[in-house]
Amino acid sequence: MTGGTRLQLVDTPHCDYFEAGKCRSCVLIETPYRAQLREKEDRSRELLPSVPESAWLPSVPGGTRDFRNRAKLVVGGRAGHIALGILGPDGHGIDLRDCLIHEPVIREAIPRIAKLIETAGIVPYDVPTRRGELKFVHITAAPDGALMLRFVTRGERGLAAIRRLLPDLRRELPEAAVISVNLLPEHKAVLEGEREELLHGSALTMRLDEVSLHLRPQSFFQTNTAVARALYAQAAAWVDKVDPASLWDLYCGVGGFALHCAGTGNTRQTRRVLGVELSSEAVRSARRSARDAGIDASFVAADATEYARDADRSTIPELVIVNPPRRGIGPELSAWLERASVAQVIYSSCNPESLARDLSAMPSYRVQYARVFDMFPHTRHLEVAVLLQRVG
Repeated sequence: MTGGTRLQLVDTPHCDYFEAGKCRSCVLIETPYRAQLREKEDRSRELLPSVPESAWLPSVPGGTRDFRNRAKLVVGGRAGHIALGILGPDGHGIDLRDCLIHEPVIREAIPRIAKLIETAGIVPYDVPTRRGELKFVHITAAPDGALMLRFVTRGERGLAAIRRLLPDLRRELPEAAVISVNLLPEHKAVLEGEREELLHGSALTMRLDEVSLHLRPQSFFQTNTAVARALYAQAAAWVDKVDPASLWDLYCGVGGFALHCAGTGNTRQTRRVLGVELSSEAVRSARRSARDAGIDASFVAADATEYARDADRSTIPELVIVNPPRRGIGPELSAWLERASVAQVIYSSCNPESLARDLSAMPSYRVQYARVFDMFPHTRHLEVAVLLQRVG
C-alpha cells in the first residue's frame, strides 16, 4: 500500500459534505482550482508590492484531492457508534471519514480505526457535558504508505483503553509504524497536550527523494508532501545558486530545509549547516536524519530569536533560512537580520501578511525571487517563499 502524493487536478471536485452543509472548512472548493490559484497569486502580489513582477516564479499547485498527509479527527458520537471528523456548531461530532482531501491510505485506515474503537467501547469525549475519554485521532501518512496513529485522551483511563487495544490495532493496521497516546486533561480548544506515551515504534520515516526525515509524534511536517518536496527543492536550488559557505536554518523543525540545503558532493563536505528548533524531540529527529544521510549538520534545541541574538559575531552565517509559524519571525529577529552581516535570507512563510510586515522591517534586503506554494488547496491559506539579497 502506498501513500497518495501524486497531484490530482480535477478543476472543481465534488464534495457531498460541503454541499450538505456538514463541513465548510474547504471554503473555496466550489471555485475552479485555477481560479483559486490565481486568487492566491494576486493576494500575494498585493501584500508584497515591493516584489518586482519579474521575480515571481510560476506557482506550485497543491492538488484538488488526495493531497493532505495528515488527518486531525474529532471523536464524537457515543460508545459503539462514533463519528470521526469535526466538531459541529452544537459541540457534537460530525463524521467526515470519507473526506477526499486526505491521502487514500488515510481514508482506507479511518473505518478500521473507527471499528476498533467502537468494538472496544471507548467513550468519546462530549464537549458540552465535558464527559468521556477519547478526544481526537491524529493520522499522518508517509510517502511509502506507513502511518503514525495518535490517540488524544482525557486521562489515564483512555490511555489504559488504548493500551488494551494495541494488539488489535497492530493486527488490523499493519501499516501503523508508530502508535501513541497523548494526554489532554484540560477542557480547552487545543489539539493535544504535553504528555505523549509511545506504545509502538518511535518515528515515522518520510522518504523525500535524497533525504529521509524522521517524524516523532509531536513533530511538525508540512501537510502536503508533494508541495513540501517542491518547497525544499526550490530552497536547495536557491542555496546552490548563491553557494554560501555556511547557513542557519531557524525554526528548523525536523531539519527539512537544513538537510536539503546542505549540498551534495564537495559542497556538502564544506558547507557548514546548523539548525535551530525549540522542540527537543524535533532536534532528535533532525540529528537522526542527518546521521542516516551522512550529512555533517548540527542541530540545537533553542529559541530561534534568542539563539541569533546571543550568537558570537564570528559564527554568523552567510545565509539564513527562516520558516516561522503564522505570526512570522517578529520585530526582534527582523531587526537582528537587518543589522547582521547575513548576505542572503530564504524566508518561507505560511502567512503573507506577517511576511510583508517582517520584510518592511528589513529594508536592507531586496527580493530576488518569490514563489507561491499552494500547500492548502480549497482554503485561503498558502505558502510563499522568497530569496532575499542584502543590498544595503
